[in-house]
Parts: sequence; C-alpha cells; structure tokens
Amino acid sequence: MKKILVTGALGQIGSELVMNLREAYGNDNVIASDISTKGSQEAIESGPFEIIDVVDGKKIDEVVKKYNVDTVYHLAALLSATGEKNPSLAWNINMGGLFNVLEVARENNCAVCTPSSIAAFGPSTPKDNTPQDTLMRPTTMYGVTKVAGELLCDYYHQKYNIDTRGVRFPGLISYKSLPGGGTTDYAVHIFYEAIKNKKYASFIDKGTFMDMMYMPDAINALIQLMEADPSKLVHRNAFNITAMSFDPEMLGAEIKKHIPEFVLEYDVNPDIQKIADSWPNSLDDSEARKEWGWNPKYDLAAMTKDMLEQLTIKLKG
Repeated sequence: MKKILVTGALGQIGSELVMNLREAYGNDNVIASDISTKGSQEAIESGPFEIIDVVDGKKIDEVVKKYNVDTVYHLAALLSATGEKNPSLAWNINMGGLFNVLEVARENNCAVCTPSSIAAFGPSTPKDNTPQDTLMRPTTMYGVTKVAGELLCDYYHQKYNIDTRGVRFPGLISYKSLPGGGTTDYAVHIFYEAIKNKKYASFIDKGTFMDMMYMPDAINALIQLMEADPSKLVHRNAFNITAMSFDPEMLGAEIKKHIPEFVLEYDVNPDIQKIADSWPNSLDDSEARKEWGWNPKYDLAAMTKDMLEQLTIKLKG
C-alpha cells in the first residue's frame, strides 16, 4: 500500500485531494501537511497531519522518514496574483520548496507529483489550441517558477531516475474551498455572489477566454496520472489538460439559466487583467488523452449546474 505525503494540503486543491486519496488508499496512508492548521478541519482530523514549511528541507525529510513515504503530491505554492505582490517570496516558496521536495525524494526514493499551470505560458505562446510543446516565456514570477519547476522535475527524472509527473492546470473551480489568489479566481467568486446577491462585478474583462476545470476532474487528473503506466509517458512535466474554455460573459449567461435575475458587471483589475491577457485562450490536451487516457467529465453546463446546487446547500448550512 502506498504511503503518500501531500504538501499544501489545506489549500484549494489539497483539501479535496487528501480526502480522495484517503478514500482510495486508507486514512492512515495519506499524510496531510501545511504551514499551519488554518483550513479544512476534515483533512486535519481524518488522518495523519504534520506542520511543514516547505522551505525547511529537514522537516520534509523527517516526515517522509517517519511515515515511510513513497509518493509526494507537492502542492504548496504561492499563486499568480499573490505572487506578483511579493515575487521574492513566490520564488523562495515555489522553487525552494520544490527543490527541497525533489532532494528528499532523491534520498528516499519517492515519486513526486507537482502541478504546473497555464501560467507557464506567456504572451508569445500561441493563444489558441496551445500545443503541448511550445514557446514558454511567462511574464509573471508564478509563471517563471512553473516553467523552472517543470524543467527541474525533468532534470531529476533524467539524472536521478526520480518518478516525477505533473499537469498544467487551468483555472480551477470548486465549491468546497475558496481559491488562494489566482488570476482565474473570478470564476469561483461569481457563484458565491450570484447566490447571495444576484450580481457580480468581474475583475476580468469580457472577451477574456481562459481554460477552466471543475475540481472533481482536477483531482481525478492528478490521481490518474500517478496511477498511469510510466512506460507510456513521453511527457512527464507537465501535461496540458483542460475541460472547458470560456469568458465571463459565457459563464454569466450559463448562471442566468439557473438564476434569471443574475446581473454581471465589470470592475476590471488592470494588474490581474494583464496576467490573464498573457495566458492562452485554449489548450491542446491531446497528449494527455493519448498517453494516460485523460478525459474530463464536466463541461461548462454540467459544472455550473452542480456548482450552484452544491454551493446553495453549503451557504444555507
């Protein structure tokens, strides 16, 4: 049975990934960790939990040895919009943390899964149907760390034969936990405001298309990739994956089908808009589909319906 460590386990992805992994592998075999106990109490209380600051390599090594960990899902990171406010901190956490995890993995023979992002692309990348292998010149510190992280993971695989794997996540939409300061966060906030106030002022402008994914598909992608036959993986770090591409107008129109009185307004944040404009409109994820059978279940209509239903229940509770 696998012994799995999840860093950044109380964040938007981690809080749901931990519970899915515990259901699949057993509560005691999945160790959740984060820099504090602020976040999902379910993830903390349903199995082992450790305080880990990922810039502390010794602490990571200590926990890996304590639980005989063989697989690390490394999620701890500072996201795009937050990272632009403090680039040096973003570099220290995103790159320093990943380097520490890879070194611990090398010394303890662990597999490592760490997500990259559409932020790894930049304004010179082809905008539509962005290829798996293409020009990557990001203009944010978050994007820089994601490109560097992909290369570093490839390096550890090639030089030390560490089983490193990753996906380039688009914007992620979830009703269970709030996002943590990313450029695509509007696509979560809009649902809360639609239910509570019947209107939302988007900080991303109309006509701004970005790839998105509903969290159940994102969680399945990580687990499915780590279960995949390594002999079939040509691209390891990292695979384009996507489920849908839309702009605020399309999302607002879909919400109006369920909440007819919903009004979408705009209060564009120029700094965040600049980041969004540098990202692709849509990704080509054919390599993920071919190499490990990637196939999302939720499109815009199905995601919107489920998101509104689940969030209505949550907010009433």
